[in-house]
Amino acid sequence: MNKLIDDLNWRYATKSFDSSKSIDDETLNTLKEAVRLTASSYGLQPYEVFIIQDKDLRLKLKSASFNQSQITDSDYLVVFAVNTVIDEAYLDRYIKNIAETREINVEDLSGMRDAIAGTVLQFPQDQKLNWAKKQAYIGLGNLLASAARLRIDACPMEGFDNKQYDEILNLEAKNLTSAVIATIGYRSEDDSLQNAKKVRKSNEEFFNHL
Repeated sequence: MNKLIDDLNWRYATKSFDSSKSIDDETLNTLKEAVRLTASSYGLQPYEVFIIQDKDLRLKLKSASFNQSQITDSDYLVVFAVNTVIDEAYLDRYIKNIAETREINVEDLSGMRDAIAGTVLQFPQDQKLNWAKKQAYIGLGNLLASAARLRIDACPMEGFDNKQYDEILNLEAKNLTSAVIATIGYRSEDDSLQNAKKVRKSNEEFFNHL
């Protein structure tokens, strides 16, 4: 079987983690870099990623996650938090980063800057947040696929109180708000879901060739 497909068949939304097992630093750094390289609209990356291991902090977040055990039993809790202020200053920082990285003049990027300023920056705030959350979900998808490739177990989660997370992590002060979370680590041998057959639509139902 194709290695990629094998990896994706191996993964599942892990509900029970083995808290005695830890992800080594090299593997974690590889996973972080994979997520950092995730595609995003215009390359703007309108979100930040919090990788939380602190037990006391995760205990607080567990209470804001309907007391789901993955929050504290996994090795890390990953929080995707989107930027709530995407303005001219944010755009200018991005354009400056491009210029420095590619060793070109900022002036040469004026066309790109104008295009972004004329689209994303014109969105109403609720649309802008929705757009940013979509970008964060692309990051989540890449996290899951990359974790599977590295044989790290993960569980994507939407079951948490967004406002409580923002308060506990002091996200508002950073112009951020939590969008989606995931737990990563290694599955418990007692997690029966790891042996369950994956249920998906058939190719005929799922794909449309036009």
